Amino acid sequence: MKVAIGTLNRAKALAVQNVINTYFDDVEFLEVDVPSNVSNQPFSDEETRQGAINRALNALEATGADLNFGLEGGVREMEGIMYCCNWGALALKNGQVLTAAGALFMLPEEIAEKLRDGEELGPVMDEYAHEKGTRHHKGAIGILTANLISRTEMFEHIVKILVGQYLFAKENR
Repeated sequence: MKVAIGTLNRAKALAVQNVINTYFDDVEFLEVDVPSNVSNQPFSDEETRQGAINRALNALEATGADLNFGLEGGVREMEGIMYCCNWGALALKNGQVLTAAGALFMLPEEIAEKLRDGEELGPVMDEYAHEKGTRHHKGAIGILTANLISRTEMFEHIVKILVGQYLFAKENR
């Protein structure tokens, strides 16, 4: 089985690999750098979800794989508080697309202000944590949860939902 991952981001790719390797044997992973076709910093659930769908469909187009994953992180505001939101999509060879969302967590106002000013969360978190490449490892969620949850773990939850939806649909046709 060929599984495409529509990103070169290490945390996202590892999330897909960890979940897929739990449920399937003889898997070939294809990591492809495909566009999300949304803003670099999505600012709503709708835009973040669309970015995940676009990545999944672009991975399918680029590889023709059996399962094609797109994972996207974004932010949304509710009652004046900015939250980090995360979405995933699974595109199948027949064109069907499954979607799922994951954890929402509050961002400190000093981070939210920078995002409202046009900056992107990854570099802002690097500066905030005095680290480099946080988006490829623990991510904002790891930093803001005292490392209780990593970005990979957060995306694993979304991938597991997507795989579960896929298996359910396959068994109940």
